[in-house]
Amino acid sequence: MLNQSNKPLLHIATIGRTVGIRGDMKLHIKSDFPEQFKTGASFLINKKEKITLSEVNLSRGLVKINNITNPQDAKKFTNAKLYTTYDETRKNCHLNEGEYFFFDLEDCNVYEDGNLLGHVKEIDRINATNYLSIVTDVSLVEKGFSKNFLVPFIEPFKVAVDIEAKRIDLRGALDILEAS
Repeated sequence: MLNQSNKPLLHIATIGRTVGIRGDMKLHIKSDFPEQFKTGASFLINKKEKITLSEVNLSRGLVKINNITNPQDAKKFTNAKLYTTYDETRKNCHLNEGEYFFFDLEDCNVYEDGNLLGHVKEIDRINATNYLSIVTDVSLVEKGFSKNFLVPFIEPFKVAVDIEAKRIDLRGALDILEAS
């Protein structure tokens, strides 16, 4: 998703209905990083207009937007999507060792035993497990393999990840591709 300055944006939350008489609104988070939703945080809405949160109560899933003090004014933000940039995400969200942003994994080439299997199109979350959605390399498709396949992004499948080189090494992925 691109905004007017053509910088990639991430959809991280959607504002829901109004709650109460002070202009509070439900917040539906789509991110693994709730810490970025704090008082004073600013986000693009609908890819062009910026808002700032004046109050945040994550335990109740509620936010208030600066200068909004009643439900009538708040209603214009119902269903507004909150966006942030990749740079802001890197700045505001902490990763532990061995963790990666989904957007950094996308477009990485996938290898097993030095052989190119394809590239990551996107990350799919099924239940509690993240899966690499891989577009199979053309040379393998020509040999009759599936055009795409999923591999769990967990041990023992995950061997090595090099974000700078856009390379992910896996174990057992070829077996999954052959069974696809």
